[in-house]
Amino acid sequence: MTTLPRSLAVSSLALALAACGGTGQPEARYIAEGNPPLLSDWGQVGLSGGDLVLGGNVVAYDMNTALFTDYAHKLRTIWMPDGTTAHYREGDTLDFPVGTVITKTFYYPRIDGELGERVARTEDTSADFQDGRMAMDQVRLVETRILVHRENGWVALPYRWNEDQTEARLHRVGAVIPMTLVAEDGGEEAFNYVMPNTNQCAGCHAPDSNSRAISPIGPKPRHINRDFAYTNIPQNQLERLETVGFLEGLPDLAQVPRNAAWGDEHASLDELARSYLDVNCSHCHSEVGPADTSGLFLEPDTPFGPNLGVCKLPIAAGSGTGNRPYDIVPGEPENSILVYRIDNVEPDEMMPELGRSTVHAEGLELVERWITEMTGSCEI
Repeated sequence: MTTLPRSLAVSSLALALAACGGTGQPEARYIAEGNPPLLSDWGQVGLSGGDLVLGGNVVAYDMNTALFTDYAHKLRTIWMPDGTTAHYREGDTLDFPVGTVITKTFYYPRIDGELGERVARTEDTSADFQDGRMAMDQVRLVETRILVHRENGWVALPYRWNEDQTEARLHRVGAVIPMTLVAEDGGEEAFNYVMPNTNQCAGCHAPDSNSRAISPIGPKPRHINRDFAYTNIPQNQLERLETVGFLEGLPDLAQVPRNAAWGDEHASLDELARSYLDVNCSHCHSEVGPADTSGLFLEPDTPFGPNLGVCKLPIAAGSGTGNRPYDIVPGEPENSILVYRIDNVEPDEMMPELGRSTVHAEGLELVERWITEMTGSCEI
């Protein structure tokens, strides 16, 4: 695919935003030092005419299957300074240059326009970012997390949105935010949304236990190899990054790995479950991850067997076994430690250990079905 010059790409994006009514577009920037107090200092996202819009040349993206965070919806973005580009890496996160800014904004659809602690638990995406903007009267923004690649490595900075939804301020100490999820059938579930402090960010974003360096974990080719509706024109996200000059070395898309998309009716049960476990667990559960001592590796290329947890005795689960004998017992989710830990919100027993205060019922059901359909047996 032909890559546009960066100046032309910026102009094209600006024209597209203007065509859909965008005004007051923020100026995206890289801040090499310090801890800017306001999210608006970065210019990655901003408010315009009652909508949330992206800064100049900021590219939105989505995941085939997303990491679960208490049913929050997420707007993800990537931006790089002029003259820089990322390099394609097949089995790892894209190799982003110094100056890259990645954001993730967590939000919930409102209920009947109400702005308060009651939010919708729904997979309805009608209130999500689309056509270059997101209507602020349809969502409650909670936080925006910044990952910035500086000369000495990646830095994580969390910003909490104020009650008026006009700005997000740096909140390095974390926060516990009481909220209530309201399901489509009217059922309610009170929970504490936990905003991590800057130290806790390394709990997920340090996928190499040797270096313990912070890095992005989401923008791997297999996770983002999918279409996104850029100003209502669908385009593959990797091709989009290449088009605007943010990516070099992209092979033919037919050669790029792709995880199953959440809810894809054409994907097999195994593909769906492995994709879910990959994005939610494999940044820790890999041969070099923080959970390497567990012997449980949940990357997509892990072969069926003990390393995937099948008939594997727990090594480092502590109290998180639930008195169950193996990580996975084929055909018996009720006897599998993996299910016990997903169906848990106790700090010493749940998995993942961070990032949620509720059980993902749909994800749990998917993993239970996956194990139920496995053949074989273990000595119990």
